[in-house]
Amino acid sequence: MSEKIAVLGAGSWGSILANVLDGNGHDVRLWSYNPKQVEELNTQHTNSHYIKDFTFSPSLVAYSDLASALVDVDAILFVVPTKAVRAVAGQVSEILQKTGLQPQLIHASKGIEQKTYKRISQILAEEIPATNRKSVTVLSGPSHAEDVARKDITLITAASESPDAAKYTQKLFMTSYFRVYTNSDVIGVEIGAALKNIIALGAGALHGLGYGDNAKAALMTRGLAEISRLGTSFGADPMTFIGLSGVGDVIVTATSSNSRNWRAGDELGRGEALDDVINHMGMVIEGLATTKAAYELSQERGVSMPITEAIYQVIYKGKDIRQAISDLMQREGRSEF
Repeated sequence: MSEKIAVLGAGSWGSILANVLDGNGHDVRLWSYNPKQVEELNTQHTNSHYIKDFTFSPSLVAYSDLASALVDVDAILFVVPTKAVRAVAGQVSEILQKTGLQPQLIHASKGIEQKTYKRISQILAEEIPATNRKSVTVLSGPSHAEDVARKDITLITAASESPDAAKYTQKLFMTSYFRVYTNSDVIGVEIGAALKNIIALGAGALHGLGYGDNAKAALMTRGLAEISRLGTSFGADPMTFIGLSGVGDVIVTATSSNSRNWRAGDELGRGEALDDVINHMGMVIEGLATTKAAYELSQERGVSMPITEAIYQVIYKGKDIRQAISDLMQREGRSEF
């Protein structure tokens, strides 16, 4: 099957997913708000700010005009930062209302909206009326754009309340190196995708401080327990968190320098100021905003998340990292389960 697909967001993940779709024979339109980036993609077939030393398919076309990118599309893939999802979805909605299109919506963004605590699929459903869309599917799992670019073996999940929509997304992306499983637990997949970035910040900080593998394993394991507690409080399936969008995503994000959240934590652990880390990263560090949202949610819902709270205190209250770790370790003993 060959589909017309608009990919909104030309960062590292969005552009590489667009390239995967192009390689599967789809008519792909990659949209970016940055005209210079669009020109580079169309003339040089590179995206040097996000993916170094990689050449994109010559048949992949980039657009700076959103309406042009959405002409006659069968599906729209959102891969924009969480803070931009609502605004971009609103623009998409206006265009779809004018054209009468009803595409499948897919998103591969990972975060929770500030203040509203909404998941990405909830934002898309609010901004784009059901009359102008089909189902919403979440594409998530343990994946670095850099590894997919070199066709490393990658397994991820397509989650939707509609089994047909999940299977549709699965068929769009499946290749010899990019395998997609289906799932019906949208809540669990989205919460796992968002909150693993908090654990990646912590894992990077441990590395920057000089801690070893024992500490990192402890952080990932207990961090995953926190993610599961919050997720199940919203009705997520506990099994989701031992799957690709749970433990899988925590492992890949909390152990690799390809993760910008890990790199940010590493620099904080080495003593860099937060503002300096943000300024020279050059890309959105989703874990920073997600930490705040998750901490506030845990307080609101009465869910115990001591690691998340410690990272929140370091980032937003200026607490010393070593003191935060000491306080975590000296809490009263308790049962593991």
